[in-house]
Amino acid sequence: MASDEVLVRCAGAALTFGRGPRAVVAVHGADLEVRAGDRLAVVGPSGSGKSSLLYLVAGLEQPTSGTVIRAASLGPYDIGLVFQGDSLIPALNVAENTALPLVLTDRPEGEARLCALAALALVDAADLADRLPEEISGGQAQRVAAARVLAQAPRLILADEPTGRLDHATGAHVLDALLTAADHTGAALVVTTHDPAVAARLTVRRSMRAGRLLAPEEVP
Repeated sequence: MASDEVLVRCAGAALTFGRGPRAVVAVHGADLEVRAGDRLAVVGPSGSGKSSLLYLVAGLEQPTSGTVIRAASLGPYDIGLVFQGDSLIPALNVAENTALPLVLTDRPEGEARLCALAALALVDAADLADRLPEEISGGQAQRVAAARVLAQAPRLILADEPTGRLDHATGAHVLDALLTAADHTGAALVVTTHDPAVAARLTVRRSMRAGRLLAPEEVP
């Protein structure tokens, strides 16, 4: 459930790559607020600037102009990222991959593993715990990526085309996992997608065209 707390506010945030005549404007002056508990889809075709906008929100890119302000209460580990495609470390099994963000924040290894196993269970992937990434499917890997975010218990989940390389049924399961993760932790969820069926499952939709973020479409 959304609240009045603004986690991230973009005001005229623009992102340009390169300089001079070869400069490419990926995002043109975007205005966006992400509030606690939001369920937001950023929709548009490939190359429309969706990922670049998500990276601005995450802090992975700094705006060329305009501002991106994050709430003072939003710590560096309060943002969870789910990237498109394979983001698992090949040498680690599923449980170890899921626990990694916790281990990196100095959580005891045993505690991190318990949190990881609980998160995997919530996305119906507990039976994959001891497998290596090469032993699971693309859809399963995306569910594990969602579990890794869930184990981290962030306040903001950002997912970049998480269903883009999956068939419809598998993509639906991955989105189920992301929604489960967000509902379980009370996190805001922002998903970039080109799929109207994915966008329809989130409460607010914003469209991007040629780097421009259009006005919101509210769904009752």
